[in-house]
Amino acid sequence: MVKLTINDRPVEMPEGRTILEACRELGIEVPTLCYHPALKPYGACRLCMVEVANPPRPPRLVASCVYPCEEGAIVQTESEAARRSRRMTAELLMAAAGDSPEIRSLAERLGVTQVRFRLPEENTCVLCGLCVRACAEIVGVSAIGIIERGISKKVSAPFQIASSRCIGCGTCVLICPTGAFQFEEIAGFHNVEPAWEGYRRGYYRVSGELDFRPDFVQDVFSLLRSQSGLDERQE
Repeated sequence: MVKLTINDRPVEMPEGRTILEACRELGIEVPTLCYHPALKPYGACRLCMVEVANPPRPPRLVASCVYPCEEGAIVQTESEAARRSRRMTAELLMAAAGDSPEIRSLAERLGVTQVRFRLPEENTCVLCGLCVRACAEIVGVSAIGIIERGISKKVSAPFQIASSRCIGCGTCVLICPTGAFQFEEIAGFHNVEPAWEGYRRGYYRVSGELDFRPDFVQDVFSLLRSQSGLDERQE
């Protein structure tokens, strides 16, 4: 067992237990967005920040969903530094997806009354990774992933083509906290990426998988050439 102090309360927790799990066992509320008990911790949203001190190390902010309980640690879930960090994160989430009821509710609970930032385009997807992880860890399909880097990062199927691996189960829709995915977007294995109109829907073969539906594209390289306007003679 690991002995530590959470909000001035001495506690004992099994080794490997995260601070967030410990807080929930003790009935201490710590806000989260990307966390789900059925999935491995991810640490993406940073809403669960708490302040941890372990003398002689000075206090520092950590993501409680991925940080394990440490012997002798002193945890404060409502320190000014932790609350300020959460409010900043909530404000940035509001700037990216202010139309989402879940995001608005989170911001209100954290005391965010105004948003100082604005993005050129709002996108309900906040890259929490819940849909991608659920597809891989719960469904075992991995039909979608997070692609690109930096500000271009987004959720999509490989090559931004509807994946033949998708079984249309709707897990990504049910677990999405912001409503970025809709059931009609995955009906008939048509999920490519949430909230993106005008994409080409197609199917392709990977590792010998076959699909005989009419719009199936057997040769992905021919598809890429047609998209870029390249002639076969340029190979």
